[in-house]
Amino acid sequence: MTHSDKKRIGVLVGGGPAPGVNGVISALSLEALNQGHEVIGIYDGFQWLMAGDTDKVRLLGRDDVSRIHFQGGSIINTSRANPTKNPASLERVLSSLKTLGIGYLVTIGGDDTMFAASKVASHAAGDIRVCHVPKTIDNDLPLPEEIPTFGFETARQLGFDLVRNLMEDSRTTNRWYFVVVMGRSAGHLALGIGKAAGATLTIIPEEFPGPVHLKTVCDILEGAILKRMALWHRRDGVAIIAEGLLERMPAEELASIEGARITRDDYGHLRLAEMDLAFILKLAVEQRFAGRKETVSIVHKNIGYELRSAPPVAFDCEYVRSLGYGAVKFLLNPEPAEAQLTGAMVCLDGGDLRCLAFGDLLNPQTGKTRIRLVDVSKPSYRIAREYMIRLEREDFADEQKLSALAQMTSTGEKTCTPEGFRDRLQYLVTDLSGGV
Repeated sequence: MTHSDKKRIGVLVGGGPAPGVNGVISALSLEALNQGHEVIGIYDGFQWLMAGDTDKVRLLGRDDVSRIHFQGGSIINTSRANPTKNPASLERVLSSLKTLGIGYLVTIGGDDTMFAASKVASHAAGDIRVCHVPKTIDNDLPLPEEIPTFGFETARQLGFDLVRNLMEDSRTTNRWYFVVVMGRSAGHLALGIGKAAGATLTIIPEEFPGPVHLKTVCDILEGAILKRMALWHRRDGVAIIAEGLLERMPAEELASIEGARITRDDYGHLRLAEMDLAFILKLAVEQRFAGRKETVSIVHKNIGYELRSAPPVAFDCEYVRSLGYGAVKFLLNPEPAEAQLTGAMVCLDGGDLRCLAFGDLLNPQTGKTRIRLVDVSKPSYRIAREYMIRLEREDFADEQKLSALAQMTSTGEKTCTPEGFRDRLQYLVTDLSGGV
């Protein structure tokens, strides 16, 4: 059967929601319908296909999709069902797609969904042509030229609005907010929100050379609070903390956290939201200030779920229309260099549509999708650090500053000396791997 004989295009969504999903569904459906192809929306990601259930689908017509690009969420839902966990599940996916008459498949999702899409494409051996549309508010897929994944800009804008309000509440009430921002492996969203809002400080996993220790994160937060008190006489602040720090903490350290629930999803990732890093850090830092002359009031917050199904901003509405069109173009009318590919990820590169082969997007060591991390050597991160309030090298070199900082850690019974303060926290500006 030639490509032109295959009339049905299937579309499914995997992973968490992201603003713009419905815009992709709308754009690809309208373009496919214009070219005479039926579009089948598959509910709940790979979940029902893995079970061999071909009833959980819907035929998408023009009236179904023409205005959904304004909506958040996904009209065909989503799930984290993983068809790559065993060969039988993958075979049932292929069989279900064949039963539905689907010769082309569009997957919308992040790194895990892209990995599953690559396996579907390779196992279909040309019978099903697959295009993946990169979606995640984490912004951690390896797109070219710093292009964001769709949904990121909407999530950053909404996160910025929330943090701006928390910053005013913090100033008004003389308290600190510890705000943990969603992002499984990378700190793009946390840094984007923190830098735009001018938060007091932002902590992301990429700034650490090795494993991240809970003690080190607490030391950074305590140091920032002490510095703001001692040098600016301010008792307020907002710390933005990437939840991906948990992914970098040693397993034995996570297991020792009282009340922590360590569970994993179908792809083997920690369910980070269930561990409530913000609350863990709040308790730990408050305990450090107990009995000191200067105390601190901390409120913990988590930002993530409220961003994922929001209506997309104009940037994402426009962006996903191009991606949806590009997915159909790759499937039905590929460029000569793309025609030999059975699967690829669509993206924009310098304003042009490109389709990147799945094999080029996988980590050769792990075989999984490569993750785009924040490059802390680039000006964007270095500029963000310049505006943060954190302990710096000059704070330990200036005896007057050092003395003021040490006084803030004194209790009614014990005085902290400048030397003692230096011995305990100077590693933060020399070697973050030393915080065990």
